[in-house]
Amino acid sequence: MKRKSTKHSIPTKYTLLILTGFCMIVMFVSFTLNLSGGPLNTIAGYVFVPMQKGINTVGTWFLSRADDLKSLRDVMEENQELQAEVDRLTQELSIIKLEQYELDNLRELMELDQKYPSYEKIAARVVSSDSGNWFNTFLIDKGTKDGIEKDMNVIAGSGLVGIVIDTGPNYAKVRTIIDDASNVSGMSLSTADRCIISGNLATMNEQQVIEFTDLKCEDDAINIGEQMVTSHISDKYLEGILIGYVSTIERDSNNLTYSGTITPAVDFQHLQEVLVILDKKNIGKEQEEQE
Repeated sequence: MKRKSTKHSIPTKYTLLILTGFCMIVMFVSFTLNLSGGPLNTIAGYVFVPMQKGINTVGTWFLSRADDLKSLRDVMEENQELQAEVDRLTQELSIIKLEQYELDNLRELMELDQKYPSYEKIAARVVSSDSGNWFNTFLIDKGTKDGIEKDMNVIAGSGLVGIVIDTGPNYAKVRTIIDDASNVSGMSLSTADRCIISGNLATMNEQQVIEFTDLKCEDDAINIGEQMVTSHISDKYLEGILIGYVSTIERDSNNLTYSGTITPAVDFQHLQEVLVILDKKNIGKEQEEQE
């Protein structure tokens, strides 16, 4: 019958403790008895000096690693602080740009207000629009309680935006001159020759222009860049409001009229604030006054 062999092992921590104690005893005896040059001192030199060098090397490595980790931790904390500062400055810059943009819009509205001083106006903010790239119809945050009524003219930027087509106590809906359903009686600012200016979202998408038709004028009387404004015979639009600039013109097949395109004076992609003219075109009242 075989006997089971048993192996006894001393835990590593006890082995290290024993060796440490032995080293201390040898060092104590060596220094106390001053065994310089003796065999014990020689043995200690062979055994413990390399061990001490190794311990010093390991200790130095651990200290170096600890310093590296501390430096890495400091760098990471500094990076986090810098990133937080960058985020804060980025947010402040965005706010400043937004405020500057709004300030430019307000300055533009003030200049536009001064262009038409005879009309009473109220400022309003665009709060929503139909889906698409263009503000062909949109809602503003002012309504009947602010004195806004249907058929009031709306301006922004450098000229005519459109007309109020629906109202509520706290809102109004605006149809712009680029909408497919829009038709404005316009005229040349320099010659007073009249035409019909029609909205066209297709041409706005392709070339950022709308169309004019039925322009009766002398040959070469209207050139590229001519300003087109609202006509005095319009039944809803007040006279003399800038619509845009002639971008193309050609003679019709009847040889009597001209057609072409107009670049609107207003940026219909970035409308934020508008002015609503509280004065309405009233044909009946004007006719009564003339009689």
